Amino acid sequence: MHRRTMLAGATLALASVAAGAPVLAQDYPSRPIQMIVPWGAGGGTDAVGRVFASLLQENLGVPVNVVNRTGGSGVVGHSAIANAEPDGYTIGVMTIEIDMMHWQGLTDLTYENFDILALVNADPGGLMVSADSEYQDAAALLEAIRTEPKGTFKGSGTGQGGIWHLGLAGWLMSEGLPPDQVTWVPSEGAAPGITDMVAGGVDIVPSSLAEGRAMIEADRVLPLASMSEERQEAFADVPTVTEATGTDYTHAVWRAIAAPDGLPENVHDRLESAIQAAYESEEYQSFMQDRGFGLRWAGSEEATEIVAADDESLGAVMKEAGLAAE
Repeated sequence: MHRRTMLAGATLALASVAAGAPVLAQDYPSRPIQMIVPWGAGGGTDAVGRVFASLLQENLGVPVNVVNRTGGSGVVGHSAIANAEPDGYTIGVMTIEIDMMHWQGLTDLTYENFDILALVNADPGGLMVSADSEYQDAAALLEAIRTEPKGTFKGSGTGQGGIWHLGLAGWLMSEGLPPDQVTWVPSEGAAPGITDMVAGGVDIVPSSLAEGRAMIEADRVLPLASMSEERQEAFADVPTVTEATGTDYTHAVWRAIAAPDGLPENVHDRLESAIQAAYESEEYQSFMQDRGFGLRWAGSEEATEIVAADDESLGAVMKEAGLAAE
C-alpha cells in the first residue's frame, strides 16, 4: 500500500513537470533580453538596433538591452548571436556581412547558424558621380567604362572587398565586363569615398544614395542610377539600373533581426510578431525615413530566402573578382 502511494506520488510529480513545461514556455519572455549589435555605437546598424530594442521592450514587457560586440569585420558580434542559448533571450542585428565573411575565410559561420526572424531594412546601392562629371547618365558612363582601357576609371566607398566594392564588381559583371574593369580605391566608408570623388580623386561611388543624400541635395553629387528593383521613393527622379542601361541588376545592403538557430516555435512566433509590430509602428517608420534609411519588411521565411540568395550571388562575385579565400 505504501509502495503504491509512493509510485502514485512520483507519477503525479512527473506529470506536473511535463504539464509545467509548456506553461513555462508560454511565459516567454520572463526576464531581460539582450540585443547584440555587431558594429560600433553611433553607426547605422547601432541606430536600428537601439530603436528596435526600445520598441520591442514596449511590446514584450521586459527590458531589451543593446550590447555592441565589435571586431573581426563583424565576426565577433555575429558569432555572439549564433553561439548564444537558443531560448529567445539573446537576439541581434544581422547584417549582409554574414554573407561575405565565410567567403573571405574569416569564419565558418553562415546564415544557416541563425534563426532569421525578419528583414527590417534595405538600402540599395547606386551609381554616383561628381556633379561636374562629363557623364550625366548611366548609359554614357557605362559606354566610357567599356571603351576606355581597364583601370581608367576609379571607384571607392568601402574597403577592398567591402559590400559596395562587390556591388560595383557585380554590376560590371552583369554588363559583360571584368569585375576589375574599374580600379577600386579602398576607403573607410561611403562618406570619405564621396569626399574623394567630389575632390576628383575617384570617378564613381556605388554606395547607397541615402549615404550621398547630403551631397546630392547640395548639388555636388549626381546620382545616375539606383541598384533597386523599383525607383526609391526618396530619389524618385533617379532611374533604376535596369531603366538606365537595360541590365537587370540589383544590389542592396540589409539589416535583419536574428537569433541563434533552434528557437522553440512559440518563442520564434512571439518574437516575429513583436518585430513586425515594431516595424509597422509610426515611430520606426518616421525614424527610418528621417534618416534616409530604406524600409523593407520580409517575414522569417522570405527573409531567409533573401539572405540565402545573397550568399550565393555575393560568393559568385567574390570568386570571380579574386576576393574569396576558397
